[in-house]
Amino acid sequence: MQDLVFVFAGFFVGFVVALTGVGGGSLMTPLLIFGFGVTPNLAVGTDLLFAAGTKLGGTLQLARRQLVPWRVAGQLSLGSIPAALLTLAVLRHLGPAEPAVQRAITLTLGAALLLTAAATFYKANLGHAPQRQPAVAGVDPTRARHPALPIVLGAVIGSLVTLTSVGAGAIGVAVLLLLYPALPLARIVAADIAYAVPLTLVAGLGHAAIGSVDWALLGLLLCGSLPGICVGTRLAQRVPQRAVRTLLSLLLAYAGSKLVLA
Repeated sequence: MQDLVFVFAGFFVGFVVALTGVGGGSLMTPLLIFGFGVTPNLAVGTDLLFAAGTKLGGTLQLARRQLVPWRVAGQLSLGSIPAALLTLAVLRHLGPAEPAVQRAITLTLGAALLLTAAATFYKANLGHAPQRQPAVAGVDPTRARHPALPIVLGAVIGSLVTLTSVGAGAIGVAVLLLLYPALPLARIVAADIAYAVPLTLVAGLGHAAIGSVDWALLGLLLCGSLPGICVGTRLAQRVPQRAVRTLLSLLLAYAGSKLVLA
């Protein structure tokens, strides 16, 4: 019976991700902590590999449609992957199960959820489609405003994702919009999904190496998420996006505040 509950949790997260576009880490990690009593380090490590599996499928589909700007994904990865490895080394040195480390993960996760909740609420109720700069002849839209910025900001995201499993989605898109103003929005989203695959895979395997992954739980979650994504994709155009995103932002804000104040 417990196994079916985890499968259903995976289905729910996959369904909501497909319905709203909000990153799975924002949903799965707090659900594992609050709903099932999983310790923060195990919740983060398991969710990272869960995200790597789901995002890989999305990347393959986007690559077949030639939407992935590989140069952009590579530039961010130059910062995010070394930062992930450094964060993993620190976690390994301190001990992921130490109370101080658990508290640091909980606080950082709470702050990341509050940021995601604010971004989701703004997009649902106040935001408008961003005005992209028109392409200029001879100018490469995959060239950042400054060559060092993707590496620096990628490093910040890499550390945040490794510590909390949250940040590669909403925060990553915001960073890409800032760095590549001439890149079409569809390719921005594709870049965000593509660069998150090696990041979450490296971070997730690093967590596995220090004992912060529940493999049985991971398998059950993936069994549910894939059908959930399929169902959510079919219904995405039939539900009121504003109402769903607003409700989701309130739930994320509640989870984030509970983690920060715990």
